[in-house]
This record gives sequence, C-alpha cells and structure tokens, in this order.
Amino acid sequence: MKHTVVTFQQAKDRGEKLTMLTAYDYSTAKLMDQAGIHGILVGDSLGNVVLGYENTLSVTMEDMIHHGAAAARGVKNALVVVDMPFMSYQTGVRDALVNAGRLVKEARAEAVKLEGGREICPQIKAITAAGIPVMAHLGLTPQSVNALGGFRVQGKDERAARNLMEDAKEVEKAGAFALVLECVPAKLAGVISKEIKIPAIGIGAGKGCDGQILVYQDMLGLFPDFTPKFVRRFADVGETMKAAFKAYIEAVQNQSFPAEENSYKISGDILEKLY
Repeated sequence: MKHTVVTFQQAKDRGEKLTMLTAYDYSTAKLMDQAGIHGILVGDSLGNVVLGYENTLSVTMEDMIHHGAAAARGVKNALVVVDMPFMSYQTGVRDALVNAGRLVKEARAEAVKLEGGREICPQIKAITAAGIPVMAHLGLTPQSVNALGGFRVQGKDERAARNLMEDAKEVEKAGAFALVLECVPAKLAGVISKEIKIPAIGIGAGKGCDGQILVYQDMLGLFPDFTPKFVRRFADVGETMKAAFKAYIEAVQNQSFPAEENSYKISGDILEKLY
C-alpha cells in the first residue's frame, strides 16, 4: 500500500499510530520500506550522524538532494519526506518555494519538512499552494539550537506551552499536512495532538502523539556520540558491526579469508604458458 498525505490523515482519523524513521541512503531506506514503515524522513540530522558535523546548520541543499534521491530510489510504499536545510526557507517565500521545488524535482521528495511556527506560515502557504505537501516541526527545532540555548525540552512553562499550542494551530491553518513535535512534555504533546486535526508525530514527546519518529542510527546503536533520553535501542547493531569488522581483520591476517570458495579458478595450462 502506498502511503501518502491522505493515508496519514486517514490513520489519525481511525486512531491508528503512524511510524516514521530517518534514512539517508538507498539500501537502508529499502529495508525500512520492506519492513512496512509508513514514512521515511531524509532528515538534516544527516549532518550529525552521516557527515559528522556538530549540528545540522552546515547541511546544504546539495546534501539534502544527494541523500534524498538516494533514499527515495529505495522506496516503493513509504511516504518520503525531505528536510529543508537551514537558510533554504528562512530568507523568504520565494527562496522557500524554489528550494522546496528542487527537493521534489531533484531529491524525489513527496513532501518537505520545515522547522518553525507562525513565523514560517507564509512559506508553508506558498509551498502548499504550489502543490507540495509540508510537514511542520515544533518544539526542539535543531536549526534554532543557538537561539534556544542548546538542545532543551520545550514548552515546560505556561507561556511556552501556550505558544506551542498556538503555533501548532497556525501551521495547521497554513496548510501543513502533519506536525513533528520534538522534546515536548508528553502531556502537552498529547493535548496538542487532540487539539489539531492533522497528525502529530512525536520524537521525545510521549505516546499521546499520533505517531512516532526516530533517527535510525539512535534506535540501532549506530551513533555512540550521544543518545537522547527519549531513544529506545531496539538492537545493538553497532556492536554487531564492530565484531564483524574485527572478525574480518583476523580472518585476513590468519589467511582463512579469502578461502577457496571465495576465489575464482583458472586452467593450469593457461598459467604454464605465462612462463
């Protein structure tokens, strides 16, 4: 079944939980798609977990196009959402529209994701008016890490909670088809999810959201630099990989690899003619 913005809305209306993961390459996206994931986000988190940056601010449009197209080629059924990187939409409506169009045409995105609330509603309106679905993102917005003073839980006091609620309603009104809530107190996220008609996808926002998303390196133990509190490690693939790498090194050094079954043969008569 092909997942679309329509099936996302239908899932919320039926009370079915949506599942999303990040992916940045063909083979990983293909495995997720075959597993039955509803949506794949080609996130600018690739700056941290793929490119080794300190944060997402250095990620470019070219990065997102390159990785977005690679992941999209591995997907048949999941909805492919691609992040708009820092300063690709904050500079105005025209830039936002042009760059969103590039992600659809060049990165094969089926939707784009923007961080921010009321201040980016003009961009959301313009992009959706052009026929490009928009997923909004509130709470901890990594592109605003400097303004937020670090990676902190958002919406903990009354004013901040009220602002989050109002922003959620405004991005919905502007035309967003879904909303990511990141690092928001669980009860507040649950209230917001009920107050808006579009699906709310949580990451560190509790089970009251309409769905969940995680960075796949976090949930597989592939990114040891930092593990957020909200992550559950569903497998320790990182340790399995390290063990395999060590086994390979040992096998090469003790000459048990390559074995005969890993090698190609040639007639002895041919070899004799070489001398």
